[in-house]
Amino acid sequence: MTDIKSVRGALRNQWIETPSWAFGNSGTRFKVFTQDGVARNPYEKLEDAAQVHRFTGVTPSVALHIPWDRVEDYAHLAKHAAGLGLQIGAINPNVFQEAEYRLGSVCNPDPKVRRKATDHLLECAEIAGLTGSPALSLWFADGTNYPGQDDIRARQDRLSEALHETYQALPTGVRILLEYKLFEPGFYTMDVPDWGTSLLHCVDLGEKAFVLVDTGHHAPGTNIEFIVAGLMRAGRLGGFHFNSRFYADDDLMVGASDPFQLFRIIHEIVSAHGLDRSANVAFMLDQCHNLEPKIPAEIRSVMNVQEATAKALLVDHEALHAAQAAGDVLGAYAVIMDAYNTDVRPLLAEVRTEMGLDPDPMAAYARSGYAERIGAERVGGRAAGWDA
Repeated sequence: MTDIKSVRGALRNQWIETPSWAFGNSGTRFKVFTQDGVARNPYEKLEDAAQVHRFTGVTPSVALHIPWDRVEDYAHLAKHAAGLGLQIGAINPNVFQEAEYRLGSVCNPDPKVRRKATDHLLECAEIAGLTGSPALSLWFADGTNYPGQDDIRARQDRLSEALHETYQALPTGVRILLEYKLFEPGFYTMDVPDWGTSLLHCVDLGEKAFVLVDTGHHAPGTNIEFIVAGLMRAGRLGGFHFNSRFYADDDLMVGASDPFQLFRIIHEIVSAHGLDRSANVAFMLDQCHNLEPKIPAEIRSVMNVQEATAKALLVDHEALHAAQAAGDVLGAYAVIMDAYNTDVRPLLAEVRTEMGLDPDPMAAYARSGYAERIGAERVGGRAAGWDA
């Protein structure tokens, strides 16, 4: 039988990290679509992120992307975040946009390019210390397009060398989260294409290195919850970049394409006590809101994660284990489906009310007038974002 009191407590204590880049202009490889009132600098991004936390109550940290969020005084930026009721989350180096990285960054055959990329990783490790960040989140676009383009094993050696140098420079309390991606921009090989490659490097690095699972970075039909369960069992699941995909790395709002998959993933986390703060599993969003307004899209994404979490918490594990032990296939499936088919919106509305929040975050934000205010105030200057 599910303890509803503990369910409420887990929902109140949930921690979901928003990405600074979600509050800038973004688009496709062909066009960036601009919106009025978009943040123009990291300080305004934090102010927008604070609105998500204001109306959901569970997003107290914001991930940064360097150099997109580069400032002169990182301690001052962290202080600004604290004044908004936030803290700085994972630091994400960018080693994929500059011209020198055409053939890779830390895996590039040119040692000068590798040195530049590794120096940037070291810079970001230092920024993590200056901001109080708990993690350095690493994703590499490194890969090849053609057989014979480069030596596959040599590229792994180069990657290992850069990772080890960065690992040795980690400030106290900072860990590495190593992300993987099946393809794009490399279509023949990616240098970190899957969870196994990431795990091998993490184990080689040491106890402060963990695998980061981006839910959009897998082949169609991949059983992501199996990967999650295995990494939890090994003690190497560092966290998630939550988003949705229909075809590839679509970076859509989490839960938009397959809410049942999101539920299944979180069920495995709940089963392994991964929601406990001591498990240190980071729930981070990684999305590009190209068409939809930025702040409401982040709020909706957070609500999607909350709903999947609430359903996962409602699984009757006693009944599930009994059915599993008895070999009752349909009974076990029924336990899972009963939880998934539960309408948890009233429960979440009650939890938000207990937290002193509006039970409907989307409506509350719409009534706040914040969107109209920033649309009027943020005139002039260059909006944050990436060019295409």
